Amino acid sequence: MAAFADLSISLDGFITGPNSSEEHPLGTGGRILHEWVYQLGSWRERHGLDGGMESYESAHLQSLIDRTGAVIIGRTMFDHGERYWGSRPPFHVPVFVLTHEPRPPQEMEGGTTFIFCTDGLAAAYQAAKAAAGEKEVSVGGGADVVQQCLAAGLLNELHLHIVPVLLGDGVRLFEHRGNHLPNLELTSQSTSGSVIHASFRVSQSGGGVQ
Repeated sequence: MAAFADLSISLDGFITGPNSSEEHPLGTGGRILHEWVYQLGSWRERHGLDGGMESYESAHLQSLIDRTGAVIIGRTMFDHGERYWGSRPPFHVPVFVLTHEPRPPQEMEGGTTFIFCTDGLAAAYQAAKAAAGEKEVSVGGGADVVQQCLAAGLLNELHLHIVPVLLGDGVRLFEHRGNHLPNLELTSQSTSGSVIHASFRVSQSGGGVQ
């Protein structure tokens, strides 16, 4: 079993705008990358909100939520998101946080437990896979964690929501790739409004953690 990632991205390849911080985790202008999802019923339910649209995109998001048994994120994503997630984060499964600073697990309302992993990506992935049981591991971000997972051969699916905006600066999803260039096979595509939703099967030319 490998993992999947699901991310919104600008036309010029950024997943956050410039000047991302704990106060502004999406960076300058980065919120526009996610406006399409805020109206979906499945997203709103996951965040404890009522209402929302039922559509192909909402059903697709719900299918990814239903498949997820554990999540891997980076410490920066945790630090930037913690204040906005509040006491009931929207994960509802164990979340493994890659960090260099050990700290005890942090159990939250709604089924989320943050587990801080100091032994590297491979160990965090194995722990997440065990916690997920019969379900799958989702890689939540940020970009550096997705890049590490691609380089290690851990991702077998990549779901991108391409928003037709040019941010010009920020954090690129595909940066510092070196020689670790996976093969991407388009498996589905759709549009909602002006956003293109594209899913890819990821394959590696060699190696990787299984």
